[in-house]
Amino acid sequence: MPSIGHIAVGMAAARLHRPTPLTARAMAVSMALWSLLSILPDADVVASRFGVRGLDPWAHRGATHSLVFSFGTAVAVALIARWRQLPPFRTGALAFAVVASHGLLDAMTDGGRGCALFWPMDAGRHFAPWRPIPVAPLGLRFFSEVGLAVAMREVLLFAPVFAYALWPRPRVRPSETP
Repeated sequence: MPSIGHIAVGMAAARLHRPTPLTARAMAVSMALWSLLSILPDADVVASRFGVRGLDPWAHRGATHSLVFSFGTAVAVALIARWRQLPPFRTGALAFAVVASHGLLDAMTDGGRGCALFWPMDAGRHFAPWRPIPVAPLGLRFFSEVGLAVAMREVLLFAPVFAYALWPRPRVRPSETP
């Protein structure tokens, strides 16, 4: 289950990426795409269905939470941006920051086994020295009393990021878009 903080980062990235006003629909689509990119490292939870467990590099919070994975994703996003006639360097750099933020934020949680931030050079799992973010329950347990409490705490922790992402700014009407 994607955490609130990762979604906040994606929404803020959408606003950073397109400083000029967009239609409400275009901004919503952009925020959704950047939020999906922000939670991409958690695709590693699928590996558990194939027997990958524990501290294996492909287990949860392993290789997909590394800076190398972030860089590879950023290169792919930059190539797509170039094809879509968006600024490739700016888009790729922001994609790197968004994907890398996932592992860094997960390293700031109060549970789990740490993150393989420096994989493949170092397969060890690391935590940040400051760990203010509670671990969200996985799967359907997210929709429990504990999950709700964790979600509310994350909403408070990431309120400034949400405020930046959602702060009103001039909008354009669909007929005014270039």
